[in-house]
Amino acid sequence: MRSFGRTGNWIGVVKITFFQIKVVHTVIFWVLSFCVAYAVFSGVFDRVTVWTWVAVGLLLVESVVLGISGWICPLTILAEKQGAARGSVADLFLPKWFADRIFPICGTLYVIALILIAWRVFR
Repeated sequence: MRSFGRTGNWIGVVKITFFQIKVVHTVIFWVLSFCVAYAVFSGVFDRVTVWTWVAVGLLLVESVVLGISGWICPLTILAEKQGAARGSVADLFLPKWFADRIFPICGTLYVIALILIAWRVFR
């Protein structure tokens, strides 16, 4: 575990396991998936609230992070450094057939949600 020494320097090294990466990545995935579902719900049922904007904001942050890292999740890159198969989302606790389709499914739903929300807000 990392801690500060008396001089403010880092002492020790953080050892991250493959299991920890999978847990964190899976939790983030489910939170962001909920954000996508909530954004779609908000647009479909005309219930645009502060929570809608929180969900859209979190998804925007995720989009920026993915864009900066070449459309590959930084946690996937970290998992690959720990031995996960290259080009797969093997660091998620999800069935492979679903993990391989996350970006097309969630990305499409996110775009639909943004269109619906914009239509509700600006009509």
